[in-house]
Parts: sequence; C-alpha cells; structure tokens
Amino acid sequence: MHDTKVQVKDYKADLVVIGGGSGGLSAAAGAAMFGLNVVLYEQAEMGGDCLNYGCVPSKALLSAAKAAQSAREAAKYGIGVSAPVTDWAAVKAHVRHAIDTIAPVDSQERFEGLGVTVIREHARFADPDTVVSANTRTRARRIVVATGSTAFIPPIEGLKTVPYVTNETLFSMPDFPEHLVILGGGPIGLEMAQAFTRLGARTTVIEMGLALGKSDPAHAAIAIGALRDEGVTVLEGHKAVRVSSENGGIRVHTEHDGAEVPVDGSHLLVAVGRRTMLDGLDLEAGKVEFDRKGIVVGDTLRSRSNRRVWALGDSAGREQFTHVAGWHASVFARRAFFKQRTKADSLPIPAVTYTSPEVAQVALTEAEAREKFGDSVETSSFPFHENDRAIAEGKTLGEAKLVIRKGKLLGASIVGEGAGDILQIISLAMSNGLKVQDLTNFISPYPTRAEVVKRAASAHFTEALFSKSAKRLVGLLQRIP
Repeated sequence: MHDTKVQVKDYKADLVVIGGGSGGLSAAAGAAMFGLNVVLYEQAEMGGDCLNYGCVPSKALLSAAKAAQSAREAAKYGIGVSAPVTDWAAVKAHVRHAIDTIAPVDSQERFEGLGVTVIREHARFADPDTVVSANTRTRARRIVVATGSTAFIPPIEGLKTVPYVTNETLFSMPDFPEHLVILGGGPIGLEMAQAFTRLGARTTVIEMGLALGKSDPAHAAIAIGALRDEGVTVLEGHKAVRVSSENGGIRVHTEHDGAEVPVDGSHLLVAVGRRTMLDGLDLEAGKVEFDRKGIVVGDTLRSRSNRRVWALGDSAGREQFTHVAGWHASVFARRAFFKQRTKADSLPIPAVTYTSPEVAQVALTEAEAREKFGDSVETSSFPFHENDRAIAEGKTLGEAKLVIRKGKLLGASIVGEGAGDILQIISLAMSNGLKVQDLTNFISPYPTRAEVVKRAASAHFTEALFSKSAKRLVGLLQRIP
C-alpha cells in the first residue's frame, strides 16, 4: 500500500508576502534585491487585479473607445472619415495584448530570477509567525499581507439569480452588449459607461447618491455633463431595490422620489465598490486584528495586534488605488529595512477618473478644506478655454482649481483633457512642501495644457500684484534712474 500523504516543505524566511499584486510584488522585489530571503504566496494571477482585471485592461478599453470617438469628431477638424464600427473580438485582443505586454514584469519567472521563492498556492496563518499552504510551511521574521480587493456585490433582491459581470469578467464578455446597465456611478462605472457608449452600446448608470460623489462637485458635474452629451444615461438618486430577468435581458427596479423606475438592458455590470480580500487567511490564528475595511493598522502600516505583520494596499483598509499600494511598499521598506520614520499619510494621495474629460484630485477638495478650516480657505482657478494648447486642439472643457490656505496648498482639482498628467505638477509641489508662489516660479513651455497650473497659481496673486499700493510703489521706483 502506497503512502499518499503529501510531504510538506518547510521554509524559513526574512519576509513572507501574501499576495502578488502591486504592493506585494514591490515589497518582495525590494527585499530580495536587498539580499533578504523572501517567500511570496499567490494563488491566482501574478500582477493582481490591476494588471489582469483593473487598471490595465480598463485603460486599454478606454483607448479603443477614444479612437472610435476621434473618428466621430474628425469632421470638426476638417477630416472626413466613415462612421466607426466596433469589432468586439479585435477590441478584446487589444486589451489582451496590453496585459500580455506588461505581464513579464510581474511574472513568476522574473521574481524567481530575483531570488524570490514563489508558491502558487493559497496561504493562511498557522500561528503569529507561520504561514502555511497545501504543501508548504514558512516561518518568517516579517509577514506582509497584500491580498487586494474584489468587486463588492450588494445584497440586492434577485441579483443572485440573474447574469451579471464585474471588472473581473467585463473584458472577456463573449458578446458586445446592446444596452449595458451599470450599478454604481463611481470612477469604474462612469469610465466603462463612456467606453461602451463610444464603442456603440447604449449605457445607463444607476447611482443611489451623486455620481463621482468623492470628486469636486463642480468638476464632477462637468465630466458627467460631457458623458450625457455623448449619450450616457446617468440616473442619480436612484436606488436599485430588485433585479429580475425580462425578455432575455435584465431589469433593474429602482426607487426615485418614492416612485418605482424600471431600467431594462441586455447586460448588467456591478461596480458599486470594492471589498478587501481577507477570506481564508485565518487571521485569528495569526493574532491579526481586522475589521470590514481590512487589517487594523496605524499610519505605519504595521498590525496593532501582531508586530510581525504589515498590511499594504487595499488590505490596509485605506485608499484603494494601485499607486497607493506601491507607496505602501515603499513605506514598509523604509521602516522595516532602514528604520526610517516614514508614514503612510506623509504624502498627499492623488486620484484620477479617466473619463473624457478626466477628473483629477489630490489631497483636499474645496468642500473638505472648508469643513476643516472654515473661511480661511481660498481657491484660485484657471479655465481650459483660455489655454492656447486646449484651444488649438479643440479640447477646451475644464479648469484647474487650487485649494489654498495662507499661501499653502491644501489640495487641487483639475477637470479636462490630460488632467491626471497635469495634476502631477501639484502633487510634486505638495509632496515637497512647496507653496502656491512656487508654482508661479518656473518656465512653462508654450503651448502646453500644464500651463493652467501656473496660471491658476498666478491668478491667486493678481489682485495684490495690481493693487493701488503696488501701482504707487512701481511709480515711485520709476523715479530712480
């Protein structure tokens, strides 16, 4: 009789990383390059949600949709083209190509080349310093949990009985949707609504509150207005209460102002938010405290109940962005390996919604700043329709707004073409303690859209610069030979 018992392999590591997404891979790579013994557990796709189901495929889809929209808008530039026709299979191939091109950077082979032991199995805690999987047992000096998040599925009546997609299945849908109904008016919902509209589908967004509710309200309204002008139906203040199958499609029963409003479509996308993935980790065995947001950590990202454990990215229960996960990995490396005192909240966090126009935000919105500091808050803006590059390209919708208190930048919001790229000037300034005046003291190449930042900063000083006292001073100085 043969013994079929699996032999468990034992490891000892300086660092165990659970999760092969942005935060986990960055932490593992850094530790390995410092010469530490690293074991990485990932049961699903290397690269995590961002590469396989989120940032990369969504931006690839948006690029295809932008190409279609460019064809529709070509006439205003004096160019005649035929109406765009979407080949859904070819669009999906473009999306797949983007993923496949980036994938080697996150691959198992690359990390094993760095010296990381990569185990493609589900990991869980056995005790406070031990992680186990089906075939391994690893004792570690430090343990990083970076398991990311997945689409939150709300408890709506009937939702379990009808077919729907999330960001994990949207980009591989066999058939192009005739009418895509989207639950959720956040960044994912609106980006995909505009993309599928531009590709030729009808789209309806159902949002219980305000669409883009975390953005500057005025800038959100500009973006939502642009989407509506392109044909996207955005239903704000509509609560989805029930979902059913109707005539081979789906019907979302919503409530609005006390009345029932049904919304019919061919396909349903659920995009109402994300939930942290901590399932099956046996955190209790690891003495790791957690709540519904994630592992309970402070701004050091270290578990408050088990000092060996750190949480990065979505697992830390903070902002759910890929770039934040990367920053968390940097905070971890600085604190764990170099004993620096860097904190997760030591830099302002930027966020971008990649609609056209884009909506970009860093640190506080005007409303958040006024709630915190009251009437001492000022704003200074500059519109895109006065920017020469925007005029030349016919993309004049939007503005840049700086949020200021006593000469200090509290935040900024930009809506317009390329807003996410333009925002980085302000992110750099805020991260390095620069003030509003510093944003006026550089030469901006002409003509560029990013000049709106300098013009918005300059506008803050216009009244003082050309005041009566300033004019008197200039007059006096002119008497000096």
